[in-house]
Amino acid sequence: MLTHTVYLYVFDSISDWEYGYVMPELHSRRYFKTDAPPFNVVTVGPTLHPITTMGGLRILPDIAVSQLEMTSKDALILPGGQTWQASLHDPLLNKVGNALSNGTLIAAICGATEGLAKSGFLNLRLHTSNDLSYLQSVCSNYSGESFYQHTPVVRDDSLITASGMAALEFAYETIRALDVFTPETLEAWYGLHKTNEAKYFFNLMAATLINL
Repeated sequence: MLTHTVYLYVFDSISDWEYGYVMPELHSRRYFKTDAPPFNVVTVGPTLHPITTMGGLRILPDIAVSQLEMTSKDALILPGGQTWQASLHDPLLNKVGNALSNGTLIAAICGATEGLAKSGFLNLRLHTSNDLSYLQSVCSNYSGESFYQHTPVVRDDSLITASGMAALEFAYETIRALDVFTPETLEAWYGLHKTNEAKYFFNLMAATLINL
């Protein structure tokens, strides 16, 4: 998937760990394959005002939602947080509907899946979340039970959803969808973070050297 811009949606109470694996790799490009598609990493906030993460970090968004324009070559990463039921996110969610129709990669984890469910985007797509009962309890208009998958992460075409306890799996699936690692690099990277076994470190170094 060729990508022009990867947007990270940031807002007060955003869950720091849920994008903690994926964003450093996309920003640093340290394990990218040589022919990885070029793109920019841009933070987008409800407004241009600074936000404070759940961990107390302050982020100044690059752009506001009102400036966000996505194409089929872009991607949008939606972390969880404590405010996804708030109307604050409605302008962003309104743009997600068009983005999904256009084939933009949308990657949502934890509470962000609540926002998607509230907007009806999960009623006809394979998806997961923190738990099926969680979506049913927080979204009265959710009717996608038959599409719910009891797995840490699910990809359905251009939509990725994940449990808040699956930040690593979320990163794996997002990186795979963006097609910026070779398969060998991605498997070694995932194996190292998942198991801490030395063999995956050496596999990762070997795969990285091949890409140079």
